[in-house]
Amino acid sequence: MSSIASSPQDLLRIAHALADAAAAHSLRLFRTPLEVIAKADESPVTQADRAAEAAMREILSAERPADGIYGEEHGAVRVEAEAVWVLDPIDGTRSFITGSPLWGTLIGLLRGGRVELGVVDMPVLGERWIGQAGLGAQRNGRPVRVSNCGSVDAARIFTTSPDIFGPADWAAFDRLSRRCAMRRFGGDCYSYAQLAGGTIDLVVETGLQPYDYLGPAGLIEAAGGVITDWAGRPLGLASDGRVVAAATPALHREALEILNA
Repeated sequence: MSSIASSPQDLLRIAHALADAAAAHSLRLFRTPLEVIAKADESPVTQADRAAEAAMREILSAERPADGIYGEEHGAVRVEAEAVWVLDPIDGTRSFITGSPLWGTLIGLLRGGRVELGVVDMPVLGERWIGQAGLGAQRNGRPVRVSNCGSVDAARIFTTSPDIFGPADWAAFDRLSRRCAMRRFGGDCYSYAQLAGGTIDLVVETGLQPYDYLGPAGLIEAAGGVITDWAGRPLGLASDGRVVAAATPALHREALEILNA
């Protein structure tokens, strides 16, 4: 394999290979008896997570040996590199271990600290969502785009669970979400795909890690949406884990105003 691949087409090929490798491991173990291990942050991990990320890293080692890697299961290397791949082999591990199909593989490519490519792969659903800066977003090769929702009152809002919020952040989310046309819980990373596809309008979460939000950020921005932290700052490896993703700039501004009121 070549150690240099910089064109958008080559990067897309690598992203597909990474998602395929992760799915080969995760699907094989989905809905089978698994040893569940509590990590230091008390989130569960299984052998599926670790094997999937190891397979992804093998591909990057062959294809992009100079690039950095920031992974959930096996740590960070060369994060000072110009290009850094951010990997979450199974986002929604609790969904995975309870047999829910709403877990996915997240892949983000940062170049110069900004997201250039994002993948939300949903193996059980057979949906692969990919966004590339300047090239738009797709679901299984078909173009997708965010909705044109411009106001909180008309917005459909999602978050994974009330349990991800501390008291102050929950009060802010509750204040915002009760003004929306609809609020729903659950979905894990799939909520970001729904936003990119235009079927929901707003996702607000907290307590996230870079591997949770950078893949979705690449997808949402390529689909025409806006995603930042709660202060309106661009997301990166050093963000605080509080995320607001919106279909339009107007909706994003209004959501931030209410969250920070």
